[in-house]
Amino acid sequence: MATYVDLDGVRTWYEEYGTGRPLVLLHPGGYGAAAFEVNIGPLAEHFHIYTPERRGHGNTPDVAGRYTFEQGAQDTIAFLETVVGEPADLMGCSDGAIVGLLTALRRPDLVARLVFAAGVFHRDGWHDGVLDGAADDDFSLKLQQMHADGPTVTVQELAGLPNRTLVLLGDDDEVRLEHAVTMYEALPAGELAVLPGTSHGLLVEKPALCHQVILDFLTHDPVPTMAPIRRR
Repeated sequence: MATYVDLDGVRTWYEEYGTGRPLVLLHPGGYGAAAFEVNIGPLAEHFHIYTPERRGHGNTPDVAGRYTFEQGAQDTIAFLETVVGEPADLMGCSDGAIVGLLTALRRPDLVARLVFAAGVFHRDGWHDGVLDGAADDDFSLKLQQMHADGPTVTVQELAGLPNRTLVLLGDDDEVRLEHAVTMYEALPAGELAVLPGTSHGLLVEKPALCHQVILDFLTHDPVPTMAPIRRR
């Protein structure tokens, strides 16, 4: 069921699917919730899915002013408090992963587990050139400026995040592999999955494999490992 909710003056569109524990999907920049078209069905078999669209994306109208990742996090916090009404799992992709991370850092009490797919914690984590391109309209200019400004999360901030977090990316992603490893190593409750034969579009390139990894993370507690190094 698609509907709108007013979040501090932002007429935010979202849709709901399935039943069970809440899982909020945070779409990539420049796309709406349709980016998760192949993922919603399999995930909705296990969760109550929410798909809010951020300002200026999809069915949510733009508002005056710049875009920032922090702004996206504050809108997500408002959505969790107003619509979901309880702590939820978050799954963000690309820009949506960044928004999810900032949401968890600002309000860890509202986030159960975080799936951080194909995102960066700092703007330096992108491969050179992947954000290049002409901005020929106001929307594109806002996105370009947002990427120039952030995110700027530090390793020290990551070390203070208590939420269990899955760092997920493709082996040929737009995110530097070493950046993802740095994030994983900094997180006190971090887990890392690098999917073979995929790129920045891993969620649609190998959805079944992604769903297997994501569902295992979201529906099971960590297992005691036999030869821990980092976790011993």
